[in-house]
Amino acid sequence: MKLLLPILLLAAVSVRAADSKAKADEKPSPIGYSDTPVIPGTQWKVHDIDRPRPVAVAPGKTAGAPPADAIVIFDGTSSDSLQAKEKDAKGKETGKMAPCPWELKDGELLIKGGDCWTKQEFGSCQLHLEWMSEPHTKGNSQKKGNAGVFFMDRYESQMLDCDNNPTYADGMTGGVYGQTPPLVNAVRPAGQWQVYDIVFTAPKLENGKVVEPAYITTFVNGICVQNHTKIMGPTKHKNITDYSGEFPEKAPIRIQDHKNEPPVRLRNVWIRPM
Repeated sequence: MKLLLPILLLAAVSVRAADSKAKADEKPSPIGYSDTPVIPGTQWKVHDIDRPRPVAVAPGKTAGAPPADAIVIFDGTSSDSLQAKEKDAKGKETGKMAPCPWELKDGELLIKGGDCWTKQEFGSCQLHLEWMSEPHTKGNSQKKGNAGVFFMDRYESQMLDCDNNPTYADGMTGGVYGQTPPLVNAVRPAGQWQVYDIVFTAPKLENGKVVEPAYITTFVNGICVQNHTKIMGPTKHKNITDYSGEFPEKAPIRIQDHKNEPPVRLRNVWIRPM
């Protein structure tokens, strides 16, 4: 037994030494290659050593938190990134913009007082937004927990209490309003937070005219309900749409106040231009 222990220790040392030598003899993994064929339709070779690598972006520290390169629209502390249309004493729009009128309460915005727009303009972008409707909201169908987010102030992704609340298919949460219903009804019951993660691709323009339509990919509570869906044109109510006329490269995002009671609540809104 006394002789066996030194032998085992010697064997272990020998194995470690052999391991270290093998690792020293290993060639480091190549960063890329310059002798591979060119990928069709690109200027880059397969695994091209000279192809620029994506920059690093730190993700949010918790689920739903904004990543390092996001533009924060609302983080529970201020509504300064939003604005409303100013109205005179008779309720007519003056053509000027005013501060966001929505009440900030307990880190949430109560969507009440008219629609609001982002101060910044966006084209293609990634949007994260969380909202909640109250369990005892009056009404039914489109009059129950209704709001919406309009990309480029034109294309609406519907927000609605769709839990045990029948309505028309192209007016449900995750739907391209008036055009394409969501693939599934993915809402949680009223009184729980709903989570929107949306990738919006702006239409392509030539001299202000649309030559390729907008597209949208939408997740509701982590469930894909639109998969690169073509948007047929600006949102309309009870009518069809198209891309006739001229369009801008960028425009504000609008969040709709549908004037339901109690109001829909909003939190944790951020955008990544793409």
